[in-house]
Amino acid sequence: MSQKKTWKRLEPWQKAGGVMLGIVQVSLLIAALVDIRRRPATEIRGRKAWWVMAAFVNYVGPISYFLFGRKQTAALVAGE
Repeated sequence: MSQKKTWKRLEPWQKAGGVMLGIVQVSLLIAALVDIRRRPATEIRGRKAWWVMAAFVNYVGPISYFLFGRKQTAALVAGE
């Protein structure tokens, strides 16, 4: 049975990868929360409060919001 590695025992490339994944996760969260706050409720599918809560689900929440939570604006639909 393999033992769990502690942060001290990770290789430098493993530490760097973990930090990068953390940065991506936090960046997605912040981007989703800022977009939810700035976007009018009429341009969001569902309630804003639900999307805020969903955004805190690692990776899945913010990505789901950007893919499914925002309604397309007329400019995007028209191709402008």
